[in-house]
Amino acid sequence: MDFEPLSIGNEVVEFEVGDSAGEDDGTGLDLRHPDDLVERSASSGAGDLSSSDVDPILEPCEGMEFDSEQAARIFYNSYARRTGFGTRVSVYQRSRRDGSIMCRHVVCSREGFRRGGSESKSKRRRTVTRVGCKAQITVKKQSSGKWAVSKFVKEHNHELVPPDKVHCLRSHRHVSGPARSLIDTLQAAGMGPSGVMSVLIKESGGVNSVGFTKIDCQNYMSSSRQRTLGSGVQLVLDYLKQMQAADPGFFCAVQGDFDNLAGNIFWADASSRKNYAYFGDTVNFDTTYRMNRYRVPFAPFTGWNHHGQPVLFGCALLRNESESSFIWLFQTWLDAMSGSHPVSITTDQDRIIRSAVAHVLPGSRHRFCRWNVFREAREKLSDVYCSHPNFEAEFQRCVNITETVEDFELCWESLLETYGLRNNEWLQLMYNARQKWVPVFLMDTFFGEMSIMQGSDSINSYFDGYINASTSIQVLIRQYEKAIAGRHEKEIKSDYETLHTAPVLKTPSPMEKQAANVYTRKIFKKFQEELIETLAYPATIIKDMELEAVYRVARFGEDHKAHFVKVDVFSKKACCSCQMFEFSGIMCRHILAVFRVMNVLTLPPQYILTRWTRNAKSESLPDDYMVGFPSNLQESLTACYENLRREAIKYVEDGAKSIHSYTVAMDALQIAAQKVAASKKCGLGLEQKTLIKGCQIQSSRCTVGTG
Repeated sequence: MDFEPLSIGNEVVEFEVGDSAGEDDGTGLDLRHPDDLVERSASSGAGDLSSSDVDPILEPCEGMEFDSEQAARIFYNSYARRTGFGTRVSVYQRSRRDGSIMCRHVVCSREGFRRGGSESKSKRRRTVTRVGCKAQITVKKQSSGKWAVSKFVKEHNHELVPPDKVHCLRSHRHVSGPARSLIDTLQAAGMGPSGVMSVLIKESGGVNSVGFTKIDCQNYMSSSRQRTLGSGVQLVLDYLKQMQAADPGFFCAVQGDFDNLAGNIFWADASSRKNYAYFGDTVNFDTTYRMNRYRVPFAPFTGWNHHGQPVLFGCALLRNESESSFIWLFQTWLDAMSGSHPVSITTDQDRIIRSAVAHVLPGSRHRFCRWNVFREAREKLSDVYCSHPNFEAEFQRCVNITETVEDFELCWESLLETYGLRNNEWLQLMYNARQKWVPVFLMDTFFGEMSIMQGSDSINSYFDGYINASTSIQVLIRQYEKAIAGRHEKEIKSDYETLHTAPVLKTPSPMEKQAANVYTRKIFKKFQEELIETLAYPATIIKDMELEAVYRVARFGEDHKAHFVKVDVFSKKACCSCQMFEFSGIMCRHILAVFRVMNVLTLPPQYILTRWTRNAKSESLPDDYMVGFPSNLQESLTACYENLRREAIKYVEDGAKSIHSYTVAMDALQIAAQKVAASKKCGLGLEQKTLIKGCQIQSSRCTVGTG
């Protein structure tokens, strides 16, 4: 649109479009807290207006003078707040002589209309906020240097916003200095946006007095986290380059532009990648930093090793949380893991993460972390939690304890009826998604958990005690290495306990002895619990066919809680209605009770998962897993140590079985020690060969490993 030059006094000015091109409901002014607006307009010099003149009914009028353009804008915005509408800076006119602004239009935020064609380009339909309202104020710079109102249009063509809603208008929302200080303090203490807003509302005397919304609070906390990262990201990248130089099996990828470091970063060392080959059937993607607003957006991929301990599959720094960025992250992680999809993955219930998982891992069973669901419930149902102290326990019992779909449905209905929650939108949304987080709907899939209640805890376990809400990016790498060293030490200790100490057997059962020799210590204890419980669970056959039988199994005195076991008479393949084996990979007491009746004395091989055994990491990796891993002359010192340790454990186990094998093993060990010493003297040891290079830069999908 073209405009004619305008003369003001002796100045010729040009008419230009200001900063109103956005399609939202107004460009917010960079103002202080809305409650300070009137004071600021008066103190900054509103011409002849004294502070006593600025009352709730004062309106702009032609000829009213201000000391500056900013003072006029602040005054009009203050008037708009008291009246019930938002403002937006619109067109302005510049001087041709020196380019300074000579005339400014400040309009109602609902002025004009949305541009034609924008609807088709938008990914989502946006609310119509422009209705062609003519309300505005025009101020012009006078020869005296003051600014005077040259035009004022009072009437609006839309309803005004009531006082209790005016704080939601964009031009009246601003995170003030004191609020920022308080938010920073609470964020550093690990408090999330909901908790922070609760404190601000209480301190301000009501939600209307806060001056901004929860979304503004979230945005500020997110931008604060990005500012905190600062140059620390370069420290992380330098560390990753060093790791790649020392460990050829180290995988690293950076999304987007390396120079501005605006994208996400992912890395996984050789140990993490090998662990995934052994234990990658179930994965946890931990984004606790989003809920607790950590200073560093650190998100690890974890799982469970053969001792039931947390194991690491890779880490990410998430500087961009768009759907495309999460898709990039999951695809990059999958590439680092040789493209092997997990059986199941657990994440938070965020819509963007759900979409990314469905896109990259369509064949993996996706589960929401129950801990996150319960945490969100405390926020969404805070009034119910406060007014009904028993609600939380009953809610968790309904989710965790019910053993059948029918029981859950009845319990859920009772919960809604008892507490009058049938119309609660959040509960309805979670009920619609119940198959992704309620255990009774997930028992047919392996998640590697020893009990149903385990999933009620936070999935943030690998770095517990090492990384928290106050950890800075400068400290992150040091704590990351401490966590890895600590977890490795715990695994070695558990390996030693499993191999060199004998568990106490509590029955004469050959099956118990077999399990003690096969499973790791923790897994054996869980199996032992189930085996002992069979003494209280009689199994009664209810259907006897030629090839198949069905048993009814219930605890003494609890016939109403019976489970049913179907078993193949010849192959001894059995399945139970409790589905514990499918969920955790450990035989349940119900099937073990049936095996006792059938005189099955040892565990059939199909019921011993290698991932839970003491030899879980002894098997050779498939060839496709070895691509990009250290081999031959490129073996890293870490990989050498791990390989020798694994072989030594097998060697000790075999050599200690008898006096004869012990003697042979010691003789061979002495000869081997002499050869190693000789090779060191002659300098014939293999030198570590590494390829020094930087992180791989990925603009979309990661396509290279680590060479």
